[in-house]
Amino acid sequence: HLVESGGGLVQAGGSLRLSCVASGRTFSSYAMGWFRQAPGKEREFVAGISWNGGRTGYKDSVKGRFTISRDNAENTVYLQMNGLKLEDASVYYCAARLGDYSGWKNAYAYWGQGTQVTVSS
Repeated sequence: HLVESGGGLVQAGGSLRLSCVASGRTFSSYAMGWFRQAPGKEREFVAGISWNGGRTGYKDSVKGRFTISRDNAENTVYLQMNGLKLEDASVYYCAARLGDYSGWKNAYAYWGQGTQVTVSS
């Protein structure tokens, strides 16, 4: 069970930090990913992190602006988003899978309900 929070309305250039809290005692066994989906578009990979945080990966358009991290003691994965652009507006989802993180959404077994990020000009 994954629950995202931290979305909201922000001006372009601003920052938000998304959080995703997982229930259960095996969070540290799972790689985590953040995806996003805008209306009428496919759900796309944004960032991923390995079970211990040792490996991370990002969509090219967010590199240098977004940072994924995790705290296994708190069963939480974060997405720090800086320098937000209009095109970053979407519903953001966290997802979990065993094994390493993947950029393929179908590789993830568990999903949160999403949190809305709106960016204004």
